Amino acid sequence: MALHFLVDETLTAGPGESVVLTGAEAHHAAVVRRVRVGEEVTVGDGQGAWLTGTVESAQPREVVVTVVARADVPQPEPRLVLVQALAKGDRDELAVQAATELGVDEIVPWQASRSVSRWDAAKAVKGRARWSAIVREAAKQAHRAWVPEVAEVVTTKQLAQRAAASAVLLLEPTAEVPLSAVALPRDRDVVLVVGPEGGIAPEELSALADAGATAVRLGDTVLRTSTAGPAALAVASVRLARW
Repeated sequence: MALHFLVDETLTAGPGESVVLTGAEAHHAAVVRRVRVGEEVTVGDGQGAWLTGTVESAQPREVVVTVVARADVPQPEPRLVLVQALAKGDRDELAVQAATELGVDEIVPWQASRSVSRWDAAKAVKGRARWSAIVREAAKQAHRAWVPEVAEVVTTKQLAQRAAASAVLLLEPTAEVPLSAVALPRDRDVVLVVGPEGGIAPEELSALADAGATAVRLGDTVLRTSTAGPAALAVASVRLARW
């Protein structure tokens, strides 16, 4: 499979035109991945543009790619959204990375009441930037045409507001209904909510259920906060025929 690279600007080039990689991406291509003149690569902008081309020149500060073919990949519908509660250590980051590789379309950090990790205003900016960097690298590694958006951190009240326009599913080990038995809509976002290490608090379950969310379980075991989201995404992807 050809090496894949991402640019930050919207790609408008078509066959016969050139795309230039600069900065860190050029260094990664020329120095780390050691691309060579004539080698086939793919380039995307994370917004659906997918270019196939050949390397015209490769220098640490600039790699020029001549476009051979262009495809514009539509965003999947319905979108799969992961609401990931903040967790201690790197468990939430592990979930974000795996979810991106598995096809999530948006990631929402959630300041749950039982989250050990707490994001104040300054930490929220740094945390979102950190998650966005993880998502970008995971999307590039997975050769995704669309790079998932990382939203601003939300409170439980803000999360409840999404239930009016989306199908919100709370991953809760004590739920009676398995995720595999729930009908997933195709006309609105499917939002999978993962709690922190201590689980979703009873008052949060009640508040979200009152807003229209549905509690579902994943099998008969209790998964870590780092694995529950990716596991649910795999189930939903099969149910929606994305896989």
